[in-house]
Amino acid sequence: MYIVGEEEAQALQRVIRERALFRYGFGKECDRFEQRYGEHLNVKHVALTVSGTFALSAALTAIGIGPGDEVLVPAHTYMATATSVLTTGAIPVIVDIDESLTISPRAIEGAIGPQTKAVIAVHMWGAACDMDAIMEIAAKHDLLVVEDACQGVGGSYRGKKFGSIGHIGAFSFNYHKNMTCGEGGAVATSNDIYAGRTRCAIDPCHYYWKGRPDGVDLFAGNGGRASELQGAMLNVQLDRIDGIVAAMRDERRRILDIIASNTISGLFCAPMHSPELDCGAHLMFQLPTSEAAERFSQIMPVVIAGKTGRHTYTQWDQILMEKGAAHHLMNPYEHPANAACRRHTAVDQCPSSLDILMRTIMVPMRPEHQADDIAAIAHNILETAKVVLEGKPADEISLMRAAAIDESKFDMADDR
Repeated sequence: MYIVGEEEAQALQRVIRERALFRYGFGKECDRFEQRYGEHLNVKHVALTVSGTFALSAALTAIGIGPGDEVLVPAHTYMATATSVLTTGAIPVIVDIDESLTISPRAIEGAIGPQTKAVIAVHMWGAACDMDAIMEIAAKHDLLVVEDACQGVGGSYRGKKFGSIGHIGAFSFNYHKNMTCGEGGAVATSNDIYAGRTRCAIDPCHYYWKGRPDGVDLFAGNGGRASELQGAMLNVQLDRIDGIVAAMRDERRRILDIIASNTISGLFCAPMHSPELDCGAHLMFQLPTSEAAERFSQIMPVVIAGKTGRHTYTQWDQILMEKGAAHHLMNPYEHPANAACRRHTAVDQCPSSLDILMRTIMVPMRPEHQADDIAAIAHNILETAKVVLEGKPADEISLMRAAAIDESKFDMADDR
């Protein structure tokens, strides 16, 4: 949660006082947010739901993913990206990331098989995927693209908002996201059929309140609709998001400018596909070795990407154990329709990804950082790099106090 204040409190109080917590027939906040967020993204349809995880499942359901299908998923993302595939009865196939910490287009093309129907492009840590390459590959192989923008709220790629580029997009408004209502999510698309199926997946009784959608075959889905409390808070947060993201991008640019004026051998910024428009939520460096990254983290409290737990496939117990459902008859790994799918995931199947992740350090950007904080962060990065990469004695440097080295700022929880 970045910025939440009195405006959000007043919006929530208004909904409670008006006793309009249920979105259909009582309140207007969810409808208003869906319309406004659609305009923000430049898409025709937005549907609110209870979480980013539910949004991913609804999006996959909407585009027709099911038993017999494989969906390509990056080796580094919150595990809900992969488990959401299982909720549809399909099988997630894990593929490599590249140095941007997003899914590798080359790995996508190399992993496409006879059962592959879709790919999930995750804008991980707010950094943009190489969407032009991904969409080109998808068109060539007749694949559907789901944009997982759960960590990318407010970001853009070459003039297009995250979540609006693929065939359908999913968002999270969890406590830890750029824009929050505590928990929440949304699906975005400009495809009318996908939109109707999304709403059916989110609320199988949606038609009771809004009318039966034309051209959509109704089906039973789990209830995951949002409340007016979520809509009210998100309408205030939507007014803040552009400023939040702009502040983080500006902080990252200023730190990089300072670092660029100092030559440190071996300190390389991770490549970015749209640095002027992505979320700017993290500044990432790739060091020569995992040992160097570990040493760096011991001096300055940065985060090693490969040590963020549930964000790397080697920690996805349900995937590795092939436990895709509570009941074995509903387990996609045991479904006859998936017999031809690649159902086994090994912990060592993506060594390139693991190497990149263990060498990558991340420094979070914060919209509330002031000029002194930003200068301190840059100073600390440079001083630590001199020890780790140039052999300067650690006792000869001093780190400047800043919000950036407060351990409480480094909560890497995601929980879509």
